[in-house]
Amino acid sequence: MKQLSLVIPAYNEAESIPLLLEEIRAVCEGAGVDYEALVIDDGSTDGTYEVAAAEHARDGRVQAVRFRRNSGKAAALAEGFRRARGRYIITLDADLQDNPAEIPGLIRLLEDGADMVSGWKKIRHDPWHKTVPSKLFNSVTSSVSGLRLNDFNCGLKAYRAEVVKSLDLYGEMHRYIPVLAHWDGFKVAEKVVEHRARRFGSSKYGWARLSNGLFDLVTLVFLHRYTRRPMHLFGFVGLLFALVGFGVLLGFVVDWAVSGQLHVRPLMLAGVLSMFVGVQFASIGLLGEMINQRFARESPPPAIAASTFGAPPTP
Repeated sequence: MKQLSLVIPAYNEAESIPLLLEEIRAVCEGAGVDYEALVIDDGSTDGTYEVAAAEHARDGRVQAVRFRRNSGKAAALAEGFRRARGRYIITLDADLQDNPAEIPGLIRLLEDGADMVSGWKKIRHDPWHKTVPSKLFNSVTSSVSGLRLNDFNCGLKAYRAEVVKSLDLYGEMHRYIPVLAHWDGFKVAEKVVEHRARRFGSSKYGWARLSNGLFDLVTLVFLHRYTRRPMHLFGFVGLLFALVGFGVLLGFVVDWAVSGQLHVRPLMLAGVLSMFVGVQFASIGLLGEMINQRFARESPPPAIAASTFGAPPTP
């Protein structure tokens, strides 16, 4: 088993790959770290895979995978995690902005007891249209998730192997790996890391990533909190609508009893609609509970961190 697997998602980074791998080689050999470097080419069009394959021919510790089309960073990381054979896994971006010299320090934190270490680019060398959305994203994510980190989306992260094997990444959920690990009970630490200016190409991030990230955060929170108890969410929302509708209709009933006249008004129709919406939300919650009950037996058991028991009995 390798001591370290380096997972490097790359998209149109042909110029950076040789320099990055040379830096990794110098750092790991200098620190006596047995490693493998996995370059995951996410459908590049500039020859990134060919460059990585040439590096493999020079050094068998370098492995390369090419996607047929651009599938996103989460897919690239998931493929790298699946293929990683190391006791520790470190991810870093291929654009040379993450400094491989940080690798020994990240490993030390894992050896000191952390399950995952997230890099914090405290001093950034990025344009404002990348740093401002990032600050907003980090602030909102920290508040909603309950995990206090300064930089959730830093590409430079270190993990114990059991952490990455427990992750189910899709879409753009790579931004929330620290949150997923934290919610799974792993110990997440943070380390200030050097951030270098981009040398080649241009940034692939901006304001659009902020809105996408916030939508993903809503999805993540819903799946984490309500997947196993959907009625708690939909039932609560349905109850609010039903109470509002009931209150409106009750007011019309009282007015009818006092005045002896009942006039159909827009507010009355709104009250009826609110009652119907409440019933619909409650129905969605019940359907969710029925589906949840159907698949509950197929769900994996909770991950066990430690036990004094021996092997589980064979059925």
